[in-house]
Amino acid sequence: MGTITTSDGTEIFYKDWGSKDAQPIVFHHGWPLSADDWDNQMLFFLGHGYRVIAHDRRGHGRSTQTDTGNEMDTYAADVIALAKALDLKNAIHIGHSTGGGEVARYVARAEPGRVAKAVLVGAVPPIMVKTDANPGGLPIEVFDGFRKALVDNRAQFYVDVPSGPFYGFNRPGAKVDQGVIWNWWRQGMAGGAKAHYDCIKAFSETDFTEDLKQIDVPVLVMHGTDDQIVPYADAGPLSAKLLKNGTLKSYEGLPHGMCTTHADIINADLLAFVRS
Repeated sequence: MGTITTSDGTEIFYKDWGSKDAQPIVFHHGWPLSADDWDNQMLFFLGHGYRVIAHDRRGHGRSTQTDTGNEMDTYAADVIALAKALDLKNAIHIGHSTGGGEVARYVARAEPGRVAKAVLVGAVPPIMVKTDANPGGLPIEVFDGFRKALVDNRAQFYVDVPSGPFYGFNRPGAKVDQGVIWNWWRQGMAGGAKAHYDCIKAFSETDFTEDLKQIDVPVLVMHGTDDQIVPYADAGPLSAKLLKNGTLKSYEGLPHGMCTTHADIINADLLAFVRS
């Protein structure tokens, strides 16, 4: 574990486990979480001989609680700096939710030879908010509600999200895992309120259409059909169509946080794609 310092003085915290000679897999977390959200996957792939890396996005987790640069271009620039500092080559980048947007923007701009494949899991591309060009998106009022809830009582908001829609714990018959809720809250509250507030705009209003079109490497798009955070129909299928070499894998009835709730299923499919 360590940090890098970006050109604007931001410290980016990262974990880097495994042999430096092994193929690297880089994990990009969702909002408002941290690298810790990938603990299960990192241990799984470490056990299969890969080098596993995960960073805390600026303003999140143990990275600097930035008041500026909390948007996708800077997020991608931070990943470029991390990849250069660690000299990552032939890497596989896996992003969940907001992290999927970060992956799309980074991979579209990465230096040749840096990226072998990418995975978008319950990811925000192409664009979440409803616009004339994206009539199936969520109304801006949804995201305004997120901002208001964060300002009014961030601590309670960060209990309500994982207790309900994020993991599908609000569905009839769902088995609620209190530890998972607490861990989500723990990660969220470690980050900065200003950065998290700004990131709502970044994940909801950024249009990744051109990024997806520019990506040449194979990309696996994984999305649960019962995703209540990033609704399936306006995300996974549309992203897969825009990619030159994209494959869509849908998960019937699985929630947004399926990497946690159904890790065995997701890990097996990730491993199959990584090895393919």
